[in-house]
Amino acid sequence: MADVLISEFMDRGVAEGLISEFDTYWDPDLWGKRDELKSRIASAKAIVVRNGTLVDVDLLDAAPNLKVVARMGVGLDTIDVAACKARGIEVCPSIGANAVSVAEYVIASAMILLRGPTYFATPDVAAGAWDRPKFAGSTEIAGRVMGIVGFGSIGQVVGDKARGMGMEVIAYDAMMSDDHPAWADARRVDLDALVAEADVISLHCPKLPETIDLIDKRQFERMKPEAVLVNSARGGIVNEKDCAEALRSAQLAGAALDTLDVEPITAEVGAMFQGIENLILTPHVAGVTKESNRRIAEVAAQNVRRVLG
Repeated sequence: MADVLISEFMDRGVAEGLISEFDTYWDPDLWGKRDELKSRIASAKAIVVRNGTLVDVDLLDAAPNLKVVARMGVGLDTIDVAACKARGIEVCPSIGANAVSVAEYVIASAMILLRGPTYFATPDVAAGAWDRPKFAGSTEIAGRVMGIVGFGSIGQVVGDKARGMGMEVIAYDAMMSDDHPAWADARRVDLDALVAEADVISLHCPKLPETIDLIDKRQFERMKPEAVLVNSARGGIVNEKDCAEALRSAQLAGAALDTLDVEPITAEVGAMFQGIENLILTPHVAGVTKESNRRIAEVAAQNVRRVLG
């Protein structure tokens, strides 16, 4: 049995590097084959995962030799970090490796949403409807206020790009100290003030008990009616029913949701979004580009090499 398991998709060149150095088993679909995964992890010293592999006590009990969980990405909500720590297993996220990809998604989504119906004109134009008044009169991103919730590595890159577009940056981070150098480039505010002042609200906080439904009806009521929301963090941070209602009632001008409470979303759950204009839904791919795939894979591989020696 292999010493290294790769249970999800990985940049091929990086995966082949691990295969050449260690006894490695790679199956991009292994995360969904629970019984086989539990069997193969019995001998493994390392497992490389994305966000599909559930690393819980049940799996860890089947992995007596495991030394490291190398996460291709940053979110750890599918990994029982406390149980890993109790067993002396290192959990190593690829911090910062997909920050540029996520930040570009945020800025692009914000620009599209602030332009209102402009980028959704294709069906009308293709049908011969040349209704310029309907699709004009939207808002520039320059001069707007970017509100960032969670000002870690990704949030800071979003802030850098937002400033480059001529935006003012405000941020809320419950964990960051007042003397952190990141505050030199952003004005620190509390959450209530941020949602009330920002034209673009971008979420980059982890999913924790205290952040579930962080953005709910109460916060939507505080927002400007011309504000837009981008969630590229974790599903569950935004109350999706409240978000759908805010969009339908024009309490919120637009939203881009890359992460959802239930992933993959079902048609039944997704019905709440049907017919809503100025809404972008994507399947948790904000941080997934060719370049970021290689970077996060390289960080994960280096963590495996470091731990296994």
